[in-house]
Amino acid sequence: MTDTVFFDMDGTLIDTEKYYNRCWVQAIREAGFDVTPEQALAFRSLGRPFAPLVFRDMFGEAFDYASIRQRRKVLMEEMIAREGLSLKPGAVELLKVLHARGIRAMVATATDPERAERYLRSLGIFACFDRIISAVMVKEGKPAPDIYLYACGQAERRPEECVAVEDSPNGIRSASAAGCRVVMIPDLTPPDPELMPLLTRVEKDLADLIPWVEAGMPD
Repeated sequence: MTDTVFFDMDGTLIDTEKYYNRCWVQAIREAGFDVTPEQALAFRSLGRPFAPLVFRDMFGEAFDYASIRQRRKVLMEEMIAREGLSLKPGAVELLKVLHARGIRAMVATATDPERAERYLRSLGIFACFDRIISAVMVKEGKPAPDIYLYACGQAERRPEECVAVEDSPNGIRSASAAGCRVVMIPDLTPPDPELMPLLTRVEKDLADLIPWVEAGMPD
């Protein structure tokens, strides 16, 4: 019996992955490196210690990950202030159904807790979640399983009793490695053949999960 659903935040609940992609590209180019938006897709939900290694493999030892990431964060805040935040389609509807059925919702995000809470409050859904789990709370971020193993511990549930809703390959690998059932709601890219065996379901948007939830989230 599944009574706990974990949600990735960026790209799954909130339509922010497009901002991250644009801001990574701009920050990297400002630092004198060449990168395409397609290459930047690999950075989605990528946590420590993996992110610095991936960037250095891609751009070389001269890549100053810390300062470029800080510049990306500044650009991101400016972009959000300018263009605003929005929920992904079906988010409110799905969260209402989960609440009505007594199913807990938690967030499992690469974003730090302060920003995650700020974003969720600004969109009026912070109170929908039993807990906010951030990758800063664990040793290794996504795609390592740490964040989902920690989230399951906080929920006092075995991983196989929990569902993770994700949009990115790194998040999917993280949840799957932890042993959760994984649902993908594609955002910037569809699932590739390597990801398909890790997924319980793929749906167009969060609202499409409602009939499955109402059916008891069967395998």
